[in-house]
Amino acid sequence: MQGNQGNIVERLFNSFTDLETAIESAKETLKKKESVPQEVIERLNSYDSILAKQRRLADEMCQFIEAGDWDEVSRHVSLINGLSAMIRDDARSILSGLQLNSDPVKEEEDITIC
Repeated sequence: MQGNQGNIVERLFNSFTDLETAIESAKETLKKKESVPQEVIERLNSYDSILAKQRRLADEMCQFIEAGDWDEVSRHVSLINGLSAMIRDDARSILSGLQLNSDPVKEEEDITIC
């Protein structure tokens, strides 16, 4: 693989390792919290399979790079990015939900929902 492409692919695989570390860290943090809904744990566990799918797609992408099939490379990049966005958005949703659950609302507070 050529220099610049090799660096990009190497960074991609490093980002998977970083994501895996973040997922494991989040799991450990949630284990220490009280009353985390089972749904949250299951959603977090689903990230493992998504990450495995990303790695498989990245491996396939490398083969397409070697073959010079840039349409497939582009398609795989889009799929990998889409899966990353899915994890990011879901993680934000989980954190936001946990934040709301950890901040008790005072009875006199007026909460407006639009």
